[in-house]
Amino acid sequence: MLRRTRTLAVLEFVNIPLIAGVLTGILGMPLTVANSAGLVLVLLVLAEGGVYWWLKFAQLSSRAPVPAGMAMYRMISRINVGLLVAGAVVVGAGLVMGGSGAQVWPGAALWVFALLEHVNYFHLQLMHDTRADLGHLVRTGRLRRSHLALDMARVSRAPEVGRL
Repeated sequence: MLRRTRTLAVLEFVNIPLIAGVLTGILGMPLTVANSAGLVLVLLVLAEGGVYWWLKFAQLSSRAPVPAGMAMYRMISRINVGLLVAGAVVVGAGLVMGGSGAQVWPGAALWVFALLEHVNYFHLQLMHDTRADLGHLVRTGRLRRSHLALDMARVSRAPEVGRL
């Protein structure tokens, strides 16, 4: 489990420059307002995920009851909702103002990706890349709560732990 959490943290941080570099450098995505909004949202949620996995790694290493910073993550979750709404407005405005093709659609796709990543981290586990995850999904037919959502819930049930 320790190796997996460390790997997840590293991969999220590697994905940040990789996604930005591939989209803007290799694929030449224009940095319009709509595209930039979607890109920034995706990179932000990936960074939040990377930090969470480092905190989870530290928690598991020290055998603490929950990772540090879960109260902050509750606040980040609420802020993300506002940022996602603002991003939808920006991308939508780009579409309404006649933007098309590479001027807006990459931003729209990135916004959807950011939304899915937010759900994956803060609510339901959407990524199923292990046998155990896939087995649970097949057996139950339901998505399970994300690790971060479970950790945030643990803190809200035990206020004295939330002060970590």
